[in-house]
Formats: sequence, structure tokens, C-alpha cells
Amino acid sequence: MNMFYAILLGFLQGATEFLPISSSGHLVLAEYFLGLEEVGLSFDVALHLGTLLAILAYFRRDFLLMARSLLFAKDLDEEGVFYRKLAVYIVLATIPGVMAGLFLNDLVETLFRQPVLVATTLGIVGLLLLWAEKAGKKQRDIEQLGLTDALIIGVAQALAVVPGVSRSGITMTAGLFAGFNRQAAARFSFMLSAPIIFGAGVYHVPEIIKQGGAPGQLGFYLAGFLAAALSGYAFIAWLLKFIRTRTFEIFAYYRMGLAFVVYLALILS
Repeated sequence: MNMFYAILLGFLQGATEFLPISSSGHLVLAEYFLGLEEVGLSFDVALHLGTLLAILAYFRRDFLLMARSLLFAKDLDEEGVFYRKLAVYIVLATIPGVMAGLFLNDLVETLFRQPVLVATTLGIVGLLLLWAEKAGKKQRDIEQLGLTDALIIGVAQALAVVPGVSRSGITMTAGLFAGFNRQAAARFSFMLSAPIIFGAGVYHVPEIIKQGGAPGQLGFYLAGFLAAALSGYAFIAWLLKFIRTRTFEIFAYYRMGLAFVVYLALILS
């Protein structure tokens, strides 16, 4: 580990976590084709906490209003009622992802960290994203989110335990299929990721304490954390601006193109 490597990985984590292209899938492919060494658990958690900070910072007003609506539930105005419902929906929609992580993560890590399977999931979700972009009505705002919508998107998020699926990709796809506009689908996808990232970090704390920190690595962890936070914030802002006037199609085509390249590389190797 060196400082450049730590910052590079942090930047890539912040970018691929929020673009619908799969951070875990890219990591598996980089490890296989480029010989990229798998980062340690402590550094991986540091990068993910950096992306969590990006979410909390960008959507700070939304999270503050959700917290206020839950703490002061009496005499809420229309905005307060919406944010209270949104907070409840995020909690309920997180449950499928938590269950998948607890019961399926070890199995997935054993069976699905293969380039051919990552390419397959990249391609399939790319096709689904393209289909959702073409077929989705894109008429609903986030204020029209209902319990059924939240649960469907939450179940979709649970599929992201499989490398190559992409948490943001599959939840945005589900949102588009449910008739939400691109901004609404992306906003709910981003806010929904906060508790699952936080929970995953807390879950790994005992193991990190047991392993102990590597001597002299704290500076690299901090650099990776800050790079992930800053790049994550920038890519959240960029994507929300990008989809105001453009579609998700470029990400769908990128996924399918990358899948094709991986298949070709495996055949020729």
C-alpha cells in the first residue's frame, strides 16, 4: 500500500459506488485481469464509510428533516409527514438487503466472484436498465413513493450482494420500472444506501478489532476515506445533474460493452 494507491482506490470507490456500473464487479475484474491485490478489510470499510459520508453530506437536509419528523411527530405539516414516511420506508426497504448480507454473503463470495459470472450480471442488469429506461413512464416524483414501491426497491437492493449487479444500478432500475422519474429513482437509491453501508461497517468492526490495524497504515486509510468521500460527493452531484437532461442508457451500454470485452478476453486467454 502506498499513498497514490490509497487515493486511487478511494476515488474509484466513490465513483463506482454511485454510478450504476457496480463497484464490486469492477473490483473482481481488476483483481483477475490486472493482478490488483485485494485490499484488507479495514481499508475496505474505510472506503465504504467515505461513501457514507458523501451521502450524508449531500442529502444532509433530507436526513435532518427525516430525523426531525421522527423526533417531533406531533403537528407535522405536509413536508414533515412526507419525511416521516420516507424515513420509515427507508428502514423497511433496508431489511431485505440486511437479510441477504447476513445469510448469503459467504455463499456469494465463494460462488460468484468469477469473471464470467460478473460479466453475466453486468450484462443482464445492463439490459434491465435499458429496458426500464425505455419502458418506464417516469412520471412519478419521490413524494409519491408508497410502501409497496419501497419494498420492491428494497428487494432489488438485496440482489446487489452478487458482484456485478450494482446496488445503485438495480435500485434505480426498479425505481424506473415503478414509474418514477430519473431524479426520484436516483435520490431514493442514494438515500437507501446509507443504512446498508453503515450497517455493513458496524458489522465488520469486531473482526477489524480482532485482526488489529496494520502498523503505519492509518494515513493510507484516512487518504482512502477522504478520496472516497470527496469523489462520492462529486459523482452524486454529477449524476443527478446529468440525468436532468439525459438518460441512463450510456451506463446500460457501458455495462453490456464491458461484459462483451470480458467474455472476449476469457475466450482468447
